[in-house]
Amino acid sequence: MADQAPSVAMEAVLKPSCDLPEDMPKIRGYDFNQGVDLQAVLKSYLTTGFQASRLGLAIQEINQMIEKRLEPVEADEGNENKESGETSSKSGCTIFLGYTSNLISSGVRESIRYLAEHKMVDVIVTTAGGIEEDFIKCLAHTYLGDFSLPGKDLRQRGINRIGNLLVPNDNYCKFEDWLMPILDQMLLEQNTEGTRWTPSKMIHRLGKEINNTDSVYYWAYKNNIPVFSPALTDGSLGDMIYFHSFRNPGLVLDIVEDIRKINSQAVFAKRTGMIILGGGLVKHHIANANLMRNGADYAVFVNTGQEFDGSDSGARPDEAVSWGKIRTDAKPVKVSIFIPAVLAMSVLCSTYYSYVLRYPFIRSYFEMSSLSHNIVDWCLSHSHPASG
Repeated sequence: MADQAPSVAMEAVLKPSCDLPEDMPKIRGYDFNQGVDLQAVLKSYLTTGFQASRLGLAIQEINQMIEKRLEPVEADEGNENKESGETSSKSGCTIFLGYTSNLISSGVRESIRYLAEHKMVDVIVTTAGGIEEDFIKCLAHTYLGDFSLPGKDLRQRGINRIGNLLVPNDNYCKFEDWLMPILDQMLLEQNTEGTRWTPSKMIHRLGKEINNTDSVYYWAYKNNIPVFSPALTDGSLGDMIYFHSFRNPGLVLDIVEDIRKINSQAVFAKRTGMIILGGGLVKHHIANANLMRNGADYAVFVNTGQEFDGSDSGARPDEAVSWGKIRTDAKPVKVSIFIPAVLAMSVLCSTYYSYVLRYPFIRSYFEMSSLSHNIVDWCLSHSHPASG
């Protein structure tokens, strides 16, 4: 009839809904009329939707890692192979942190340094650039430029571009001046004392030599956090080792000892958690170590990669489950955001602060640690009055 809409259209548009479960989360964002409450903002991500909710789930997953990490390990639970002397961290959950070099080039370096400074992670894996850029920043500055600056013009001026960051090539010349005498000394110790160098031992030594509290690897050295970089020659460090092999040949780096060491960190751990920012080598190296224990208990991936090209970088956590790199009963989270790990790392870092505030027994744990007084002070000074 002319005075009625077609029934097919009415039925299609006005189709009745089934009832959704009463406990299903309802979408609602944070109301800033309540003031700026860090804990409440982080909690609101869960009900914001899209990748904000994935970030909220990642925060929950990291909170689980922290809670389990603080559980005491009983003496008979091991965490070591007494015959070989191999050990893992003496915590309820060994946290592996992996990140790509661009994060060290950016200001996220300071967040990562904070984690190393306060022993909030147990194992670090990164690329060659993730190592060298930290030391280079102790010697000279990196600057903010623009993504569109012409490469030809920059090359003629001796300026290197990392996205919208600018690194004068003189920085690498300063790096060579600092590094070469250390390589000479390492070779001398290899020849006279029988020192068998590995990438992780070299990074430990460089962290000692830089002696700069701005450095991630200074704090990894101070706190005895192992740092693995299986492709350590794939960057400026490799360039300098190459040049050094002509002027003073013979230095050897043993990657076999390192693969046994990182795998043992996983095998002899009570539980493990993976926080991986970016993809490629660092993602697979950590995941493959956890394969040796039939998978990590907790996992958070933050990257912009997609699974459709079959790359490991873009693979969803469920693919790692199929390989035995994440446990079948785990609840891993992948966050895909296009302000990628640079923003996400700072947000995820803040979950440590909010966790200290939320649970008195964890606050007491940190207060007992002389290394961690700054965490408690920071939390108390930055907390919202209403949140205590």
